[in-house]
Amino acid sequence: MIGMNFEAAKRGFFDRAAVQKSVDKATRKVFSKFGSFVRQRAKTSIRKRKGTSPPGGPPYSHVGLLRKFLFFAYDAERQSVVIGPTLIRSGSQAPKLLEHGGETRLATRRGTKPARYPPRPFMGPAFAAEQPKLPGLWKDSVR
Repeated sequence: MIGMNFEAAKRGFFDRAAVQKSVDKATRKVFSKFGSFVRQRAKTSIRKRKGTSPPGGPPYSHVGLLRKFLFFAYDAERQSVVIGPTLIRSGSQAPKLLEHGGETRLATRRGTKPARYPPRPFMGPAFAAEQPKLPGLWKDSVR
């Protein structure tokens, strides 16, 4: 008969808290890195040019605010990453209109007038381009 100390075996077998902590740490690291990659891809897709970009392509930068205010943040509660532009001015619809297109009203000297914007996506294509790299980021991430 083989003797076995149950307590010693239990200690060395599986430490749930340590494993969960390691997985949470890896998740934060992988998603933060992914957010950084998507943000950088979106920033480089917005090029400085005069005029307006063709519909369906990324917008052109004139002042540089859209590129400057692209951020990412890891949300620990949801274990996800949020990537995109911040509001430049309160109530500004510019980033949303650029990404998805739509209608709004523009202020003029005589009141307002309707304006229609075709989509000029920059975040969606950046996310799609970086998404295939995500499984590689997970490889050997949990230690």
